[in-house]
Amino acid sequence: MPEYIRHPLIRPNAVEQRLYQLDLAGKALGAPTLVVLPTGMGKTIIALLVIASRLEKAGGKVLLLSPTKPLVEQHASFLKNVLLIPEEEILTFTGSTSPSARAELWEKGRVIVSTPQVIENDILTKRISLEDVTHITFDEAHRATGNYAYTYIAERYFQLARDPLCLGITASPGSSQEKIAEVCQALHIESVAVKTESDRDVAPYIHKKEIEWKRIDLPAEMKEIRDLLNKVLEDRYKRLGDAGYPIHNSRFVSKKDLLALQQKLQGELRGSPDPSVYTAISIMAEIMKISHAVEITETQGLGALRMYMERLDNEAGSKNGSKASKRLAEDLYVRQAVNRLKGCDCEHPKMEHVKRIVLDQIESNPESRVIVFANYRDTAEMITTALAEIEQIRPIRFVGQASKYKDKGLTQKQQVGIIEKFKSGEYNTLIATSVAEEGLDIPSTDLVLFYEPIPSEIRSIQRKGRTGRKHEGRVVVLITRGTRDEGYYWSSQSKEKKMLSNMSELQSMMPARQAEAFSDFLDTDDAADRKEQVTLFDFGDDTIKVVVDQREVKSSVARELERAGVDIVLRTLEVGDYILSDRVAAERKSCEDFTGSLIEHKLFEQISNLARTYGKPVLIIEGENLFNTRNLSPNAIHGALSSIALDFGVAVFHTRDAQDTAGLLKQIAKREQTDEKRGVSLHGKKSSMMLPEQQEYIISSISDIGPKAARSLLMHFGSVENVIKADYEELLKVKNIGPKTAGRIREIVSSEYK
Repeated sequence: MPEYIRHPLIRPNAVEQRLYQLDLAGKALGAPTLVVLPTGMGKTIIALLVIASRLEKAGGKVLLLSPTKPLVEQHASFLKNVLLIPEEEILTFTGSTSPSARAELWEKGRVIVSTPQVIENDILTKRISLEDVTHITFDEAHRATGNYAYTYIAERYFQLARDPLCLGITASPGSSQEKIAEVCQALHIESVAVKTESDRDVAPYIHKKEIEWKRIDLPAEMKEIRDLLNKVLEDRYKRLGDAGYPIHNSRFVSKKDLLALQQKLQGELRGSPDPSVYTAISIMAEIMKISHAVEITETQGLGALRMYMERLDNEAGSKNGSKASKRLAEDLYVRQAVNRLKGCDCEHPKMEHVKRIVLDQIESNPESRVIVFANYRDTAEMITTALAEIEQIRPIRFVGQASKYKDKGLTQKQQVGIIEKFKSGEYNTLIATSVAEEGLDIPSTDLVLFYEPIPSEIRSIQRKGRTGRKHEGRVVVLITRGTRDEGYYWSSQSKEKKMLSNMSELQSMMPARQAEAFSDFLDTDDAADRKEQVTLFDFGDDTIKVVVDQREVKSSVARELERAGVDIVLRTLEVGDYILSDRVAAERKSCEDFTGSLIEHKLFEQISNLARTYGKPVLIIEGENLFNTRNLSPNAIHGALSSIALDFGVAVFHTRDAQDTAGLLKQIAKREQTDEKRGVSLHGKKSSMMLPEQQEYIISSISDIGPKAARSLLMHFGSVENVIKADYEELLKVKNIGPKTAGRIREIVSSEYK
């Protein structure tokens, strides 16, 4: 008979007692701790033990943060089932809860389970106070790097809370010491506690996980297509060398090497760039695209390659298509590869292995659940179609929310619905991209099949952790011999070993401090010292208010404003990014945003709306790389800037970074609100399109028709109605309209809707 956890705030006989979980919870109560534990070993139970202990001993509120809405709801449901506190005091905060409701609920709640972005927004706008929060759990703590919301929340928590203590939990913090150190620094971690499957107290709860590597040969027809693409690569490597940037050992160059060279070239643009740098960057764009095509051929198959080449061709033919895609579309070897693709009906042998392996699993155990992981959506689509032809297999594709050309994503609600049907057995095979690796409540499976290895140790560990939780599991990884598959396999293996070594070393350097009987908390003087850090910020002047567009939260400017004592009001703004008074609004653009908007003909519409709506409009260009992005000539940029300033009357400011931008915004807001005594009010909407613009919009919405072709059609036929009624021969008489476009128009307007 299992023993159960006994605690005044935990329901009797609800949570099985495991010594390693008690040990880790005790360490997490001794100091801010990073707990590293294999997937499926009960990281949530450790969080529960710490939460219950902090609520009993320290009082206040506790936060449990998790990256996605489904995980938030899962954690909240678990806590409501096991905690002996009123259910109405366990709250769920997500983006679907209104800000005003969250502010009211916060006062009543003791346990708040939330996505980090929601808490970040509420801290920025001062809807909530972290002063009485006695504990925060950061789920999937390896995300606490860069600009992710965890880093900001932890920073403000340790500045503002009276008695702070946090717990970071993850199965895979990363292989590099730098990455692990960044996570620890971001979360104010003082100790690390690691458990592995080989530890004596964990081993009894580990189910056998059989890992099998299947090596497969690439067919001769696919090698021919790959060799044609490699000839394009060899040519571009030679051109790169002629430009002064030779690639040594091009046969063994990795994606990491190419990205490093691309970054180096971008860096050289910041100085006084030689024309050869622009040439090299342009060639690198082609290399990245063809290198990806080679990888797809070797590791995915010709179906996926066809979809990729179709997208490349679509990009080349579109108005905003890159020069790289246009040049590749005209390349002789690329055209030969595309023609060879059309006549080749073979598929990657991996597909047959997938069908046989999945079918064998389901025939041996009809109640099995299987996950097939694929790196690319196109491959996931092909696998789903192939498995659907087998009677015993009930497959469903499982992808992320983003949509792209001919590929619609799944909403979070749709994802949750698919997982529920997978649990119930309506589907028995999930064909998933990286979205199923973490952040969703996917049940333990009998078989996890990797369509290809992945070089990331974090993702590899997350994938393998989907099996062997409640019973024995099996992992099969397909590897194509002599291709990038093998490189990714060795990379992943090496990184996993390195991660365990680094964690062991870090644990010895940052030993966990055991809390005696779960009651030895952080010293209150230490907590008081942290509280004093708040005085480092300048809150001396009168409170200043800035209205910030919701989408700008990602930029870090809002964080810097809040740090500087500015009151933030988050709204979805139709005009401008920052409202500083009733007459001043600012549009912020990074250098890349500015040049991108200029190329895509969006810039002057935004500037026009800003100038029309506010008496003192401001444009802030952030960064120091304006003249070195997107290969735009300096004359084009100078022309745009002079038009913005002289024709539209918009003041143009340049800032170095987010901190510099925040400083400028605060100064303008202070001048307006304190010196000029002006209030803050938002007004104005985007100007609606004129009738000709609406007509152009309707025609240009047809695939392969840009604004120029739309105007030609409307000028020729006189109305949208006449364009739609025109037959194929009449369309061909219009300037800029060729047989392909004319055929496309007729296909769209005359085909039966299904």
